[in-house]
Amino acid sequence: MTPNAASGPSRRNFLASSAVAAAAVAGGMPLLSACGGSDGGSRDGTTSGKDAKKLLPAYVAGNVVTPDIPSKNGSAVGFTGKLDLAGLKTSVPEKLGKGSRVTIMSPFWGSPPKADNAYYKAMNDLTGVDVVWQNQDGNTYDQKLGAVLASSDVPDVVVVPGWNMTGKIPSAIIGKFADLGPHLSGDAVKDYPNLAAIPTDAWQRSLFGGKLRGLPMPSSYVTGIVPLYRQDVFEKEGYEVPRSCDEFLALAKEITNAKAKRWACLDMKWTAFNAFGVLSGEEKSLGWNEIDGKLVYRIETEEYLEALEWTRKLFAAGVVHPDAELGKSNATDPGPKFAAGEFLVYNQDASQWWSRTAEQASQNPEFKIWGMDIFGHDGGDPTLWAKNPAGIFAFVNKKASESVVRDVLAVANVTAAPYGTKEYMLTNYGVEGTHYTVKDGVPTKTDQGNIDVMNAFVMVASPAPTIAHPDFPEVARGQVEWQQRMGAFTRKSAFYGMQITEPARYTNLSNDFEQLEDDVVRGRKKIGDMQQAVSDWRGKGGDKLRDWYKKLLDENGPAAS
Repeated sequence: MTPNAASGPSRRNFLASSAVAAAAVAGGMPLLSACGGSDGGSRDGTTSGKDAKKLLPAYVAGNVVTPDIPSKNGSAVGFTGKLDLAGLKTSVPEKLGKGSRVTIMSPFWGSPPKADNAYYKAMNDLTGVDVVWQNQDGNTYDQKLGAVLASSDVPDVVVVPGWNMTGKIPSAIIGKFADLGPHLSGDAVKDYPNLAAIPTDAWQRSLFGGKLRGLPMPSSYVTGIVPLYRQDVFEKEGYEVPRSCDEFLALAKEITNAKAKRWACLDMKWTAFNAFGVLSGEEKSLGWNEIDGKLVYRIETEEYLEALEWTRKLFAAGVVHPDAELGKSNATDPGPKFAAGEFLVYNQDASQWWSRTAEQASQNPEFKIWGMDIFGHDGGDPTLWAKNPAGIFAFVNKKASESVVRDVLAVANVTAAPYGTKEYMLTNYGVEGTHYTVKDGVPTKTDQGNIDVMNAFVMVASPAPTIAHPDFPEVARGQVEWQQRMGAFTRKSAFYGMQITEPARYTNLSNDFEQLEDDVVRGRKKIGDMQQAVSDWRGKGGDKLRDWYKKLLDENGPAAS
């Protein structure tokens, strides 16, 4: 059985290890449409500055557990030691739940376990709350979400990933879900110490319609897309890690030998965007920034075109694996061909740094994957742009009773417990002996653990971003230190951290650019076609959307850098 150590106690890392989320990050499509909205009956815009400060919970850093590597430059904290079950701390000394029955609807990838499984029972006993799960297929969650929020039968808690916040979902969030401010704003959050230790940036993202409505999943604001490479092959062949786009192309040509079924890479578009300093494409609002006094969208910049042109050169040079040429690389698991050495570099979510290592540990001991530092296109330092510090939220029904609201927060205070605590272990691993075993300080899930302990309670709330791999501590250190190095070059664009609801008339305005990008880099379209598309975008509403964002900026001010 493959080792199953935690990929860090965050729902983002958990989801990123699933096929659907990995494809989402690689393809960009769900994430690019993460800010939708509605004109009718909702409050378009955002809440920041003084208005936000009144609503945000006080931040009280946790002191129950000390990480081996503290956060720096926006990185996660890291743990590099073996797991000591006898030394686990207690972060929730008193059971806060009062026995309410709470229904939770959440996306689920895989087959949901039986409702009375040992994991659910243990968590309900720990929290003091009778949680009943309404797990829904994560692949079609947007459809179910829309139907449920349009009905009068809304569960007590609904989990909404950022990539599902399209169309009328944001206005439904504002209309259907409770203001948690009376329980969490300011010092009120101190009743829930693990929630108080969630970074303020993540709470800022939880403001919808001028109220604190969401329980967030915090994440590092450093880009999560890493150029992953076969370090073992690089060392064996004497390849130097490139430090510029020209060096990368030259190395790619040296690596590629189509007759021997070896190519340099997959589609490197996302690394190109980072190398050329293109504004973030994770969410629409992050793609806007003030440049020389004018508000500009990412697709209007020279850097955007230059990144596409460089990626096109890779395809044209024949150094890209044929799967990517055909567009397969974002839809299928690249792991087997990467392990076979058919290509040596690809960009993917950082969680695959650990998951690929774990996959190959027993069958291919020489295999070593590592993260390549992002280079500036010209060989200088890169200019990277922060992604948002939270991306999945749990909301409480506006009609929920006071006792239900408090019991939901009691559950969240347990699931947000930090790594190294008893609460974290139960939330993420289940019951020792039933769901996981520990050998030489490394926890490994049992077959039952892989059935029961999936993406359920981890969806309610999470601790500050953390990376811990007791089975491969060198990977945990590598991931955190990579984030710290890249974080030093990371800037925050004007709307960083703001939860922005665009007017519905602009929701689909930029939907076609993802496909056009792929066509351009594969030579099916030209840079001139992209320039024309940008011109069309301006005329179809881009310029009006700019005015809308400019008004928002004038009213709220830019994000803190």
